[in-house]
Amino acid sequence: MNNTSTTIVFFGTDDFSLAALKALFESGYNIAAIITKPDSKSGRGHTLTMPSVKKFALEKNLEVWQPLKVTEINGKIQALGNNIAGVLASYGKIIPQSTIDLFTPGIINIHPSLLPLYRGSSPIESAIKNGDKQTGVTIMQLEAGMDSGPIYGHKVHQLSGTETRLELYKTLAHIGAATLINLLPSILDGSLIPSNQDNDKAVYCSLLTKQDAILIPNEITAQTAERLVRAHLAFPRTKIEVMGHTIIITKAHVTSEQKTALDILCQDGNYLSIDQLIAPSGKTMSSNDFINGHA
Repeated sequence: MNNTSTTIVFFGTDDFSLAALKALFESGYNIAAIITKPDSKSGRGHTLTMPSVKKFALEKNLEVWQPLKVTEINGKIQALGNNIAGVLASYGKIIPQSTIDLFTPGIINIHPSLLPLYRGSSPIESAIKNGDKQTGVTIMQLEAGMDSGPIYGHKVHQLSGTETRLELYKTLAHIGAATLINLLPSILDGSLIPSNQDNDKAVYCSLLTKQDAILIPNEITAQTAERLVRAHLAFPRTKIEVMGHTIIITKAHVTSEQKTALDILCQDGNYLSIDQLIAPSGKTMSSNDFINGHA
């Protein structure tokens, strides 16, 4: 039996998920259903918006399930028959063991870090803000613990030290999708046996909150501040009060001397020099334009 004839149930929600779903579809896998989060309200108009994977699924006439609780669809999964494989990428909800156990060989997960480094919900941001030289993706077997399941394989990606969260997110999504397609046949036929993680080397990263947006320059170095700007570009974004206004920093660099009011003194005596920002009006502008308009 060709591996692409294996029935797959896909768990995912956002654009990171979409890269993997497209790769599975284009590779000819039999996708029985897409499990995604319910539509949510977004934007200033609170418009009801469907997840990225749902849009794709509807375009390709694939079945979509959007349970409030994952266990609500256990019966539907069982009705698909035996030997159903699960694939997960950035679904956004915890999968209970009772659901994982319905799949053979369990649920295969794409995680955007080199596990056991950065278990948790912000591995991409953590790699940037910590100044790592490399990151990557891990194809692993999901279990009830936080990203602690056995590993099928890694793919390493070298970092330049200039990546933003948005750029690295997109890059790792495509690397993860390609790595999944490369390993999946051997996973499904049982010839690739996953290896247990070394739990003693596990490093965890936390869920980001709006409070993480506040930049406190006298507590961190200028280099760390610049990394935070890149790591938090999508969410929670980096905020600071300057010239009597709260702004969002979208691009900055480190400098050793202060030339404008937007060169922010940091703990190490160097400055975070703001290049681009979002003003209180919501408009994105250069630092020069902001200074000229608010001096």
